[in-house]
Amino acid sequence: MKELGVDVTHAYSPQAKGRVERLFRTLQDRLIKEMRLRRIKTIEEANKFLEYYLPIHNKRFSFKAIEDGDLHRELPKGIDLDRILCIKTKRGLRNDWTVSHDKKLYQVIDHVRTKFVIVEERIDGSIVITYKGTALKYREISERPVRENKPDKKYIFKPKKIYRPPADHPWRKFKIRPQISPYQQMEKVA
Repeated sequence: MKELGVDVTHAYSPQAKGRVERLFRTLQDRLIKEMRLRRIKTIEEANKFLEYYLPIHNKRFSFKAIEDGDLHRELPKGIDLDRILCIKTKRGLRNDWTVSHDKKLYQVIDHVRTKFVIVEERIDGSIVITYKGTALKYREISERPVRENKPDKKYIFKPKKIYRPPADHPWRKFKIRPQISPYQQMEKVA
């Protein structure tokens, strides 16, 4: 709607969309009772009854708009309706420039530096892959491209060297003596 330049005002409560809610209440209440009185039990009978009931209902409960006239405005120049009125899906662009969409795989030929592209499903059934509004060249492929085989690197486990301080290191100057309990000291004295 933003692309068409239309401001949308949503009605988030039943009170804000009263006419529609009243119609639903009427159809769920009055219409069901009318159908019971006429002993309608199948969908075919109900559809035939609606052809009779809806014109009478509309004549009784409809009223004219406050202002008459066509409130549509002309389409501005430069707007591509096919591009706006389509299903747009954000898809991830893999490192090998492939995009999967609707169980199909597409290879993007234009090299773009991005993580995501937009896949547009047009009304005529065609697909356009875009990035920042620019259509990208692509082709449909049956399987992902295989990477070139690089020579296998043999990883050899090398244990880290344990640091051993030299003999004149300050850590070696102060040796920790084992603690002797007072009872052991008394035994040595005795």
